Amino acid sequence: MEMQESIVEAAGQIWNYLNSNGEVTTKKLQKDLSLEENMAFLGLGWLSREDKINYQKKGAHTKISLR
Repeated sequence: MEMQESIVEAAGQIWNYLNSNGEVTTKKLQKDLSLEENMAFLGLGWLSREDKINYQKKGAHTKISLR
């Protein structure tokens, strides 16, 4: 259960960050929140499954924003 709690915590941090800062790249999100890459993507997956975020491919980057 500890891993799931960590994922939920990362998802909450990501949601709060996006709510305050708007659209951002996955790299900037990971850096600004000091999340390990795997935890950032697990948190994004959690939010994606709950249909709370949008993804938009812009060139070589993927931008993320809240729905």
